[in-house]
Amino acid sequence: MSGHSKWATTKHRKGAADAKRGKIFTKIIREMTVAARMGGGDPNGNPRLRLAIVKAKEANMPSDNIKKAIQRGTGELPGVQYEEIGYEGYGPGGVAVLLDMMTDNKNRTVAEIRHLFSKHGGNLGEAGCVAWMFEKKGYMTVEKGAVDEDRLMSLALDAGAEDVLSDDPTQFEVLTAPLDFEPVKNALSDAKIALSVSEVTLLPKTYVHLDGKEAEQMLRMVEALEDHDDVQKVHANFDISEDVMSRMDG
Repeated sequence: MSGHSKWATTKHRKGAADAKRGKIFTKIIREMTVAARMGGGDPNGNPRLRLAIVKAKEANMPSDNIKKAIQRGTGELPGVQYEEIGYEGYGPGGVAVLLDMMTDNKNRTVAEIRHLFSKHGGNLGEAGCVAWMFEKKGYMTVEKGAVDEDRLMSLALDAGAEDVLSDDPTQFEVLTAPLDFEPVKNALSDAKIALSVSEVTLLPKTYVHLDGKEAEQMLRMVEALEDHDDVQKVHANFDISEDVMSRMDG
């Protein structure tokens, strides 16, 4: 899981969440609006909306913003209609890149995304070209030192986790099936175990190791894609050394 976790850790360390709070709010609001439109405004009967509300609260979003986003989704308030789409392509070194998007203008968005790919040494591909390289999983990380490994493993596996990995030098990684994500997360939260990352996401089945110029190009591509308003999530199967990450961090 190193490509995914190192990128998540780097973003956490850089404080990107605070620096781009407005963009994070925009993405979460779109997710809540679409989730409410598709599954109704009651989070108790809409798991997708429930997770989006949790993300909103974790980002310290005001409750009024949450309420209005849901009401736009259910039609109680007027709002822009967003369409969910996915784009796939390749980054430097043949890295597989998969994007979760929400847009109100597909023609504009695809042109802008194609430009970002080519600008950073990649190319936008056809639908299905890389999706098969990823699998949907619940994913959580816990800082090493925050909990004993045996205790974490016992709690997570008892709650339904598939695996607990300790390969990363700074954190444990907890993997679940998508449907088991909430029960496992709740079990760890109830045990007062702090989670650095917690999400249902797409994880690569294999990784492409990058170094030097390609590694730097890839990181710049991911940052540029994540900075685009219509991009909800970026999934990529790169693996980059801590040394290169630290240089980019500086």
